Amino acid sequence: MNAAELTGRARTHVATVPQLASDLHVQVIAPFLSLRKQALLDGFDLVAHSGFRDFERQLAIWNGKYQGTRPTYDAAGRAVDMHSLDPAGRIAAILHWSALPGASRHHWGTDVDLIDARAVAPDYRVQLLPEEYAGDGPFGRLGEWLQTNAARFGFFRPYRGVLSGVRPEPWHYSFAPLAEGARRALGVDVLAQAIEAAPLAGKQEVLAQLDELHAKFVAAIDPP
Repeated sequence: MNAAELTGRARTHVATVPQLASDLHVQVIAPFLSLRKQALLDGFDLVAHSGFRDFERQLAIWNGKYQGTRPTYDAAGRAVDMHSLDPAGRIAAILHWSALPGASRHHWGTDVDLIDARAVAPDYRVQLLPEEYAGDGPFGRLGEWLQTNAARFGFFRPYRGVLSGVRPEPWHYSFAPLAEGARRALGVDVLAQAIEAAPLAGKQEVLAQLDELHAKFVAAIDPP
């Protein structure tokens, strides 16, 4: 992937998967559909609640959280009053669960947030919170199934809360054969270039911390 693809400013590496109404990297589609086929055989309607996400979408999420117009949660899943925090505090709060624009693994099309569409009503509002994937949550059984089966198809959880700076995300799976190369290619310089050109809330504070943020939230993951 080139710099624009790595940072979500291009979509030349992805294609739409009609069955999912979502976009994935062209080399991830076949492995994901194989995983989905096995899930269907085992009783799950595996859906990518979020696949490829471009820079502008990630920017909107970031700015909404930074400005307090979009919900932000702390490490325990409790709502945060962003207006009570200074810029450094807002950045730290957002990064518990959301990536910097340009630094999201969803930009690569290799990563998906997975749910079981059969487990909830059509009007259910998915929140992607840990309790939804706990034993008695709507996606608890799916979480257990993925931990047992995803690796056979090349997928792993990069955020398990061991080495990664991001909090544990039992819904987030990544296609290892492609994602690892993208992670290594997304250096601080590539990320800085994307951020400098964007109307990012808290940009100066982000750039001042960028080396540290990159090390903790991009370079550090829980390996396959």
